[in-house]
Amino acid sequence: MPTLNWMGKEKVVNHHREVPYRVLERVPEKGVLDSRGSDRGNMVIHGDNLEALKALLPEYEGRVDCVYIDPPYNTGNEGWVYNDNVNDPRIRKWLGQVVGKEGEDFSRHDKWLCMMYPRLQLLRKLLAPTGAIFISIDDTELANLRLVCDEIFSPSCFVADISWQRNYSTRNDSKGIPAEVEHMLVYSKAPGWQPRKLPRTAEMDAKYKNPDNDVMPWTSDNPCAPGAVTHQGMVYAIQHPFTGEMLYPANGSCWRYQQDQMLEYMSGWCPYTLCDINDAEQRASVCGIEVSEVRSGVMGIVLAGTLDESRAQAEAVLKRGQWPRFYFTRNGRGGIRRKTYIDKVGGRLATNYWPYSEVGHTDEAKKEVKAVFGGKVPFDTPKPTRLIERVLQIATDKDALVLDSFAGSGTTADVVLNMNSRDGGSRRFVLVEMEDYADTTTAERIRRVIAGYGEGSNAVKGLDSGFSYYELGPALFRGDGTLSTDVTRADLARYVWATETRAPYEDLTDEHPYLLGEHAQAVYYLAWEPGEETALTYDLLRGLPRKGSPTVIYAGRCAIAPERLDEMGVVFKRVPDQIARI
Repeated sequence: MPTLNWMGKEKVVNHHREVPYRVLERVPEKGVLDSRGSDRGNMVIHGDNLEALKALLPEYEGRVDCVYIDPPYNTGNEGWVYNDNVNDPRIRKWLGQVVGKEGEDFSRHDKWLCMMYPRLQLLRKLLAPTGAIFISIDDTELANLRLVCDEIFSPSCFVADISWQRNYSTRNDSKGIPAEVEHMLVYSKAPGWQPRKLPRTAEMDAKYKNPDNDVMPWTSDNPCAPGAVTHQGMVYAIQHPFTGEMLYPANGSCWRYQQDQMLEYMSGWCPYTLCDINDAEQRASVCGIEVSEVRSGVMGIVLAGTLDESRAQAEAVLKRGQWPRFYFTRNGRGGIRRKTYIDKVGGRLATNYWPYSEVGHTDEAKKEVKAVFGGKVPFDTPKPTRLIERVLQIATDKDALVLDSFAGSGTTADVVLNMNSRDGGSRRFVLVEMEDYADTTTAERIRRVIAGYGEGSNAVKGLDSGFSYYELGPALFRGDGTLSTDVTRADLARYVWATETRAPYEDLTDEHPYLLGEHAQAVYYLAWEPGEETALTYDLLRGLPRKGSPTVIYAGRCAIAPERLDEMGVVFKRVPDQIARI
C-alpha cells in the first residue's frame, strides 16, 4: 500500500495516545434545555479539538454513528488558527512540544498533515463499528488526505470520493480551469459499509406503469441473474404458453428463482408440470461448460396440456389483466420478462456526484446563516444545510449520534435539530469548535434555531430541543501520573465508570456516596474524595448497599488481605495507579 511521508510524521503518528485526558466542564448559562429540562444529549464543546476528542473517548469510544468534518483546506489564503505560518500561539506551542524545533522549517503541507493525523486517529476510535466519516476538502490537500485516510482507516474502508457542485455559476474572472466542485472523502470504520437509500423522486416513480391493471404499478425487469455455473439448478427450460418454444436464461445467466417458485408463477398463465426433457446440451451451452459437467436431474417447466389448450388459457389471462409476476412481451408473442413493483425497489442510490440543485451551494449556505443572524454572516465558509442533510440521510438512522469536530457555524447541529423535528427522530450531536466564536456563532446559531428567528413572513418557528455547552477543564492526570488537584470526585467517577463499562453514567451518590453502578453483573464503587486518603476496610464493605460478582472497589489503599478479597469476590484497584489511562 502506498504511504505518505512528511516532516514530523514520526512525531505525530502516536501522539493521540499522549494527549492528556481533560475533563469537560459544563457551563449551564450557555446551553439551552427543552420543555422537559433536558439537553437531549446534545453537546457543544469549546476548546482544541484534539483535546476535546480525547475527552470524549471514555464515554463515546466506538459509539459515534457518523462523523462529518470540514477542516481547513490549507489553500494558503485562510486566516484559520492552523495557518500556514503557524502564527497562532496555541498551535505554535503544540508543534514545538510535539514535533520539536525542526517544526519551524516545515512547509505548510507538513504542518497541515501534522495537525490532521492525530485528530483522524481519535475520530476513528470514536466511530462505531458500523459508522462512517465524511471529510470535506478541496484539491489542495485531497491527494494527501486520501493517503493518510488509507493509512488510518485502511484502503478497504474507502467508500467514495464525492464531488459536490459548490457553485451555481462559474466565475468569469477565473484563470486556468475554474473549480466547480469540492470533494468529500468517505471512509467507514469497517469494510463493507453500505449507505442508506435516498427518497425516491417523481421522475423515478413515473417509470412505473400499470398496463395490466395490477394491484400496484410496476416496471419491466430482467428475469435472469448472473451465475449460471454456480447455480445450475436455476438453469432450466420454460415452455412458452403462446408459441410452445423452450426458453432458457441468457448465456452465463440463470433464472431469478428456483423451479418450485417459477412453476407457481408460470401456472398463473396455464397448467404447467415438471418434466425431464433431456436438454443437457442446451443447459451446458447456457452455462458455458461441457455436457459432462452439467448437473443432472434438472427438469424443465413444460405445458401440462396441449399447445392449443395452453394458448387459449394464456390469452384469456392476457385479456383479463393482472398478469403473473413473469409475463410475455408483444401481447404474448415476445420473450419473458419480470415485473418489479414500485413498493419493492425502495429509495434511490446516492452517487458520488452531488449537484447543487439537490444539496445546495456556497451562496445558499451564506444566505441561511444570514437569515439566522438577522442579516449578518459571522462565518465566512459555511456549508449548506442540504449538503449535511444528504450526509445524514445516507449515513444515519433516527437515533444516531453525530460528531462534528470542526463545527464552524454550527450547520451540523442545525440539520440534526430540524431532521428530528420533521421525522420525530432522536438524533444527537456533539460539536467541537476551538475558536472563540464557539459561543457567539456556533452555539448562538443553535440557540436561535431552538428559539426561532426571523420576522413576519420570514419567521422560522422554534424547536423544542436543547444542548449543553462545555469548556475544557483541567487534565485528570498530571505528568507524574498523580491526580490533578483540580479534579473533583464527580469528574473521576464519570471517568472510571466509562473506562470500566463504556456505559452511560448515572449519579447514584444519593444511594451511597461511593456507588458508581452495576454493569454486566459487576458492581463498582469509587471510595475516594479529593485530599482524603480512603482505605478499603471491613467496615467499608459492610456498609455497601449492593453486592455483585465481582464487586470492584477503587480506593487509595486496601486493609484487607488479597486472599480474603478473593474469597469475598471483591476486586481492589488502587487510586490512581490502577485507573485506566485513555
